[in-house]
Amino acid sequence: MPSRDIWDPVASLRREMDRVFEDFSRDFGWAPPATTDMRIDVSETDAEIKMEAELPGVEEKDVEVMLSDGRLTIKGEKKQEKKEKEKDYYLHERSYGSFARSVTLPFDADPDKIKAKFANGVLTVTLPKPPEAKAKAKKIPISKG
Repeated sequence: MPSRDIWDPVASLRREMDRVFEDFSRDFGWAPPATTDMRIDVSETDAEIKMEAELPGVEEKDVEVMLSDGRLTIKGEKKQEKKEKEKDYYLHERSYGSFARSVTLPFDADPDKIKAKFANGVLTVTLPKPPEAKAKAKKIPISKG
């Protein structure tokens, strides 16, 4: 069954207007409003989980790390401003983009022991494992058919 908004004239108009503005912006070399796609690398040892998020162009003051209901959330906003002044023109652009990423943790983390460090556009969050989570994994044998 087709999506309802195919028949909705307002949704159709909005899609068409978005397309027109994107095409117009592209023709003049303007970028669409910034949205920051955040990549997180996760590594694990017996003692901790480490997450590294690459956030180029983001300042430390614009990043927030939160722990709530067993989920670690990294969120923030990227702000860019560009000014050019030449003899025959003046350009002033601003773009903003927000990002958020949540990871469900496999254990109850102690918020007082979580460490977050921001350096050179990389946020590193280290979560020590509680003693009960440090138990070694046990290999389960697989039997044939």
